[in-house]
Amino acid sequence: QVQPVESGGGSVQPGDSLTLSCTTPSHTFSTAAMAWFRQVPGKEREFLAQISHNGAVTEYANTVKGRCTISRDNAKNMLYLQMNRVQPEDTAVYLCAASATSWQNHQYSYWGQGTQVTVSS
Repeated sequence: QVQPVESGGGSVQPGDSLTLSCTTPSHTFSTAAMAWFRQVPGKEREFLAQISHNGAVTEYANTVKGRCTISRDNAKNMLYLQMNRVQPEDTAVYLCAASATSWQNHQYSYWGQGTQVTVSS
């Protein structure tokens, strides 16, 4: 069972920081690239960041570069996304993805259900 499970979403105020977490109860966690995406109703799913299996390589979308940090702890089977200075336009369902089928095209095999982040004052 590889399906990721996200946590850490909720309601925050503009300017706050937030850390999302993701775990997948799989012995293959440490061998898989993982990523964060987000989706707003009526819009396409948006790639945010991805990280190689050992954490050595990361990639960020321009929309979040400098404001988000993706990290992982393979000993705990945990993936994280730290978001700083959140704004209302960051309101979305945040999705964790595991096991890249194409690093270049941001394509992944397994998806979590998502965790809602709402930014409002």
